Amino acid sequence: MPSYDPGDAFHLAFATWYRIQYLVTWNFKHIANATLRTKIIDVIRDNGYEAPIICTPEELTGMTDDSNDTD
Repeated sequence: MPSYDPGDAFHLAFATWYRIQYLVTWNFKHIANATLRTKIIDVIRDNGYEAPIICTPEELTGMTDDSNDTD
């Protein structure tokens, strides 16, 4: 999380504190990043909290480019 922009950290803290099950985001740079996502979850759990499931809207809905195939 960049220290110059606390918004991302605030969203994660809010979702964690209020035990929100999913944090849905398009923020691939700081939150929904495959490498950072694991680190974020580890930090949250290391501090005694359960992390929300961090995902994109497509991951949450199960939609992909090939989800409308009828084959």
